[in-house]
Amino acid sequence: MTSIVPAHAVTGPVRAPEDGRAGPLGDGPGGAAEPAPLAPRARLFPSLAAVYRAQLSRARVARIPLLFVATFQSVGIMVLMRGVVDGGSEARAVVAGSSVLVVAFVALNLLAQYFGQLRAGGGLDHYATLPVPPAAVVLGAAGAYASFTVPGTIVTAVTGSVLFGLPLTHLWVLVAVIPLSGAALSGLGAALGLLAPRQELATLLGQLGMSAALLLGVLPADRLPAPVGWARDLLPSTYGVEALSRSFDARPDWAVVALDLAVCAVVGLLSLAVATWAYRRAAVR
Repeated sequence: MTSIVPAHAVTGPVRAPEDGRAGPLGDGPGGAAEPAPLAPRARLFPSLAAVYRAQLSRARVARIPLLFVATFQSVGIMVLMRGVVDGGSEARAVVAGSSVLVVAFVALNLLAQYFGQLRAGGGLDHYATLPVPPAAVVLGAAGAYASFTVPGTIVTAVTGSVLFGLPLTHLWVLVAVIPLSGAALSGLGAALGLLAPRQELATLLGQLGMSAALLLGVLPADRLPAPVGWARDLLPSTYGVEALSRSFDARPDWAVVALDLAVCAVVGLLSLAVATWAYRRAAVR
């Protein structure tokens, strides 16, 4: 049976190799296939936005109950301390420390557990195959977890202010305190989760970090022994607590508040840089 389909429609054009043009099996001389150029690596900010949206949608359902627990825990601590503290600087310290504790519970504790789980379950291999910078993965996850702390922190600060009779005038400072404290604590939580050799140890370190934020942040600084006070100065969330506590004054010293926030920002950059290094180290193993 004779086909009516032209032969060149099936086999394609055949060129002689001596004329230097492509043969039927490739694009190079003599039919040798040339590798296609790789796509350019994704830029930082578009990659960061993509990871942030993905993490936000993933954790929205799972983290909301935990955020409720964190808020309820902080409000419960303030109610207990109300029977011990009447007012003054101690009340300001309790309210500020309890508000930042919500950030510590989510951004430090839960993020340490998340990255510890990723490392133990091989989830880092998935991120390592994506053409995104390592900083985008760390910053995107840290930003998503820190975003969940906004409602709980605001509710805790307003409730504590009403409970202890503190002014609500300068609570706009939370606009700076939440992201800066969240960056510092998220970087620390991510670093703990990525550097811990086992998932259980990452969970333990996250719990210990949150406990340190509770004890060193909620308790008034002048009631702590000197060595414990030095440890308090090393905790990233301390400077966010101090900035929020000073904002409850009738006439806050804004220069000192700005200095506390600047220190918190520097600590946040350092902790996120360490977390990025820890991600690179864990991803190549």
